[in-house]
Order: sequence, then C-alpha cells, then structure tokens
Amino acid sequence: MAEVRRPAVAGSFYPAGAEALRRDVSRLLEQAGGRGQGLPKALVVPHAGYVYSGPVAATAYAQVRDAAGIERVVLLGPSHHVGFQGLAL
Repeated sequence: MAEVRRPAVAGSFYPAGAEALRRDVSRLLEQAGGRGQGLPKALVVPHAGYVYSGPVAATAYAQVRDAAGIERVVLLGPSHHVGFQGLAL
C-alpha cells in the first residue's frame, strides 16, 4: 500500500490506544462465540462505533475468524463525507 489513512475518529468511537482497541475487539470476538457450519458467502456488518454495534459486528466477523481458504474480500461501504458518482476502488 502506498498510503495508509490515519484514523479519523480514534478516541471518539473506539479507543485511541492500539492496546486498548486490541483488548476490546478481542473481548467482543470472544463473547461472539463460535461460527456456524460452513463459510458464509457474504456478510452484512454494521460499522457504527463499536459501543453501538460492536457485538453484532463481532458476531459476523466470528464467522470467518479462523477460516482458511479465503482468497478475496470485497468491501462495499458508503462515503460519509463527500458525495460522488461511481465508486472508489
């Protein structure tokens, strides 16, 4: 990657410190439990601040947490700040 975007809302919707964030996400994933049978073909995951949607997002991500064989991930998401036609890749 040529450029990595700096976190825009660290400390607002999630902890600013990497260790606190890592601990919180690990806790959410542990509480989400195991995965069902087979790998899902798609996940629809909320992306609000994790204090609002973290348990739901963790439940979705737990379905692929230990999955082997995933070769490609396509992420579709909205633009929250600037409207534009088409898509950003």
